[in-house]
Amino acid sequence: MRARTLKIHPKDNIEVALSDLKAGEIIRSGDKSVTLLNDIAAKHKFALQDFNIGDEIVMYGVLVGKAMLPVKTGEIITTKNIKHASGDYQLGERKTNWLIPDTSAWKNRTFMGYHRADGSVGVANYWLVIPLVFCENRNVQVIQEAFVKELGYQNDVSAERDQVKQLIKLYRSGKKASDILAADLDIDAAVATEEEKIFPNVDGIKFLNHSLGCAGIKEDTRDLCGLLAGYITHANVAGATVLSLGCQNAQIDMLKDEIFKRDPGFSKPLYTLEQQQIGNESDLLKLAVKQTFAGLIQANELTRQPAPLSKLCVGLECGGSDGFSGISANPSLGHASDLIVELGGSVILAEFPELCGVEQELSDRCVDDETASRFIYLMRSYHDKAKALGSGFESNPSAGNVRDGLITDAIKSAGAAKKGGTSPVTDVLDYPEKVRKQGLTLLCTPGSDVESTTAEVGAGATIVIFTTGLGTPTGNPIAPVVKVSTSTKLYQKMTDIIDIDAGTVISGEESINEAGERILEQIIRIASGEEKAKAVTSGHDDFIPWKRGISL
Repeated sequence: MRARTLKIHPKDNIEVALSDLKAGEIIRSGDKSVTLLNDIAAKHKFALQDFNIGDEIVMYGVLVGKAMLPVKTGEIITTKNIKHASGDYQLGERKTNWLIPDTSAWKNRTFMGYHRADGSVGVANYWLVIPLVFCENRNVQVIQEAFVKELGYQNDVSAERDQVKQLIKLYRSGKKASDILAADLDIDAAVATEEEKIFPNVDGIKFLNHSLGCAGIKEDTRDLCGLLAGYITHANVAGATVLSLGCQNAQIDMLKDEIFKRDPGFSKPLYTLEQQQIGNESDLLKLAVKQTFAGLIQANELTRQPAPLSKLCVGLECGGSDGFSGISANPSLGHASDLIVELGGSVILAEFPELCGVEQELSDRCVDDETASRFIYLMRSYHDKAKALGSGFESNPSAGNVRDGLITDAIKSAGAAKKGGTSPVTDVLDYPEKVRKQGLTLLCTPGSDVESTTAEVGAGATIVIFTTGLGTPTGNPIAPVVKVSTSTKLYQKMTDIIDIDAGTVISGEESINEAGERILEQIIRIASGEEKAKAVTSGHDDFIPWKRGISL
């Protein structure tokens, strides 16, 4: 019979409802019986003991809050009776023993990828067009309009376009706004059809418009150039066209410095154009179009070839999290992460505001004191900056998070960290540094879904596995973002954006390990080009650089 509640860790003094529970129900928890004093919605928690004001609330075996009011055994835990609290942390002993998984089934497996000169292997093959400053966004848009449809990279069938056509017809026939709202339109979902591609080995041309490059502090300018360099040197990218105005802070030489810092032997085709040097805008655009087309010819010469799974670099992300995230999708992804690490691959755990409360565990898992010290420094400096601006990590949970059971940042963080599995932390990076070691890397990014995903890909993630409890369409221009639902209900509700259902763990149909192995198999298929992530087929190309400073 399916379990109705779950005590996650032996030290926990609150328990999770796996299904809706009614007041008066008697719940068996270990060797004690608890009578519920309130209705408890699925994903929410109830007290396993009486709490006085100031008593510590423990979940996942760590401090996640303190009681603000007296709480009785069986009472629901809410934002009204507990507040965020997390344990202190310091440099401790190395604890790098981990639950090494059996990878014999994947030992000789390969995926079909694009091999690059620097030894990396991509899961896709894109050409980039990048503005070095926001002043060039319009020119990038002109190039985009010139290329994507003519080269077969844009679907020409749209249900929404058909809907607008019908609405125009109704309006011209004299219908009012109330008639339009009540109209029953004959609209079927459009069948996406691609025109014949001129360059079949190129997955697309991607355009990274942004709002930075000038008027900010030097740190933001350097970070932007580092992020763009991460995309240009990325294993999923064949080459790039870069447009510069000329007078901005983000100079072409700065970008090239960041490129060669990440790849000293950089040899991809790279075309840089400076508008103030060329002069006439039409001349700039003609040259950019010609050079981009030449770059596509070169990119099309590459084909997929077998590569070992050790060449995988996987970003671990979550967004729209809920009370099931930390007990279904995240630990399942954590097992997949451990499998990838044991196979010699790389995984990236980011979103530092969502590691609040588990700093001690993660720092202890670092392979040496130097790595642990850097993690501690980055966490503390980030938190201090946030507090100086009037908002600490405790402000991280969104309204949706709270509504679905993540009522403190520490509760959210303890579940989010499960994506990183149990392997040792081999490296710690600050944004926008690039992955340089195999194994588990911690990358300093914000908790914002798109900013963090943008940063993970800039750090080298060739594919991102994104867990969600509420649903989100987040994607990335050059890396497939694969969505994993925490519940079967969400998977069935949002079939157009969710790729994998981890709700089977909640229903008892699968173990965490079985779900994790299924995630790994999906990673291999998508990495080989056998399947496409739904974020890719839907065209979700989200790209937001992290701006840490102020505008000047």
